[in-house]
Amino acid sequence: QVQLVESGGGLAQAGGSLRLSCAASGRTFSRYAMGWFRQAPGKEREFVATISWSGGTTYYADSVKGRFTISRDNPKNTVYLQMNSLKPEDTAVYYCATGAVASGTGYGMNNWGKGTLVTVSS
Repeated sequence: QVQLVESGGGLAQAGGSLRLSCAASGRTFSRYAMGWFRQAPGKEREFVATISWSGGTTYYADSVKGRFTISRDNPKNTVYLQMNSLKPEDTAVYYCATGAVASGTGYGMNNWGKGTLVTVSS
């Protein structure tokens, strides 16, 4: 099973940027679709973005479309989430996950990492 470790979280001001990384172990990384999800305090985990195994197809939640970009580097076994124009409502723990296919809902994604905290101040 692929092991996932997220990094890059921290404190940002509204309007600022952060880039999250998710490093995966194992030689089968490139076979999986990857996704980013987030969970704000007191709320359920929600879909943010997914990317196909090749990187050729991406999906985004409406709340982040145009501000966030998901990408992957298969030789480095890493998936990224570039977050621009951050808003206080983006504050959450961000998780990456693997799945068989990318989708607009993140359905079927599992094998979660432990998450990285993003805090956006107003």
